[in-house]
Amino acid sequence: MSGRIKAALIKLVPKRWQRGAVVPVVRLSGVIGAVTPLKPGMTLAGVAKTLERAFAVDNAKAVALVVNSPGGSPVQSRQIYLRIRQLAQEKELPVLVFVEDVAASGGYMIACAGDEIFCDPSSILGSIGVVGSSFGFTELIRKIGVERRLYTAGEHKATLDPFLPENPDDVGRLKAIQREIHATFIELVKASRGERLKGTDDLLFTGEYWAGERSVALGLADAVGDLRSTLRDRFGDKVSTPLIAPSTGLLSGLFGRKAGAGTTTSFDGIAGLPDGLISALETRAIWARFGF
Repeated sequence: MSGRIKAALIKLVPKRWQRGAVVPVVRLSGVIGAVTPLKPGMTLAGVAKTLERAFAVDNAKAVALVVNSPGGSPVQSRQIYLRIRQLAQEKELPVLVFVEDVAASGGYMIACAGDEIFCDPSSILGSIGVVGSSFGFTELIRKIGVERRLYTAGEHKATLDPFLPENPDDVGRLKAIQREIHATFIELVKASRGERLKGTDDLLFTGEYWAGERSVALGLADAVGDLRSTLRDRFGDKVSTPLIAPSTGLLSGLFGRKAGAGTTTSFDGIAGLPDGLISALETRAIWARFGF
């Protein structure tokens, strides 16, 4: 029985029989894969144990995921999506996703792991596309009198080096890779949302994003609704919603931080700029694209 059918059948059960229902809640928030020294981004390594604990809760009727992410690493986004779906199928539990401020780009990919997606009228959803960015410092180093010395083995090893003039061939290769990743993203959304999608490909998959009610009209979400009201309506006023938080403690924090490390874009060529500053600026820029 699919999670969606199971959720529909549960809703038909009289509320007086639903008392005592348990729906564990997991929060998935932050930039995906990006890392600052003191705050690792969201990765599969960082959330896997929490997800497993949520799906293992005794007598759970469903699992609720609260998503608030502007995106990030497409690899980590898809791996988290796949793990959620694997657990949902293994435990035969419906997954209900509740979007807070934003579920965009990789954040929306994770949201697609839900059998149903709910959002606030002011939530931002979509941005189904791929973006990459870098800097160009060729004029800067010329003005300050710095000579660039670069030694490589491999014709394309210095592709898109920020201290060299932009090469159209390099840009073409990057865009080809982006198109492949974009196609994978589109396939995942179509497989997850199916006939609920109401817009054309030229509208839905351009990287554009929308507020909550428009997202529902386009089929990117199923309804406007908050976690508490939706779960009480579906499972009864006595529904229990325990928050399944990541493990705490010195050792888990140290090992989790190491395992969760990753970045969305490589800035290895920007010598002399602190990694923490670059990561913080990148994280801020990703959130800022959606007005946050």
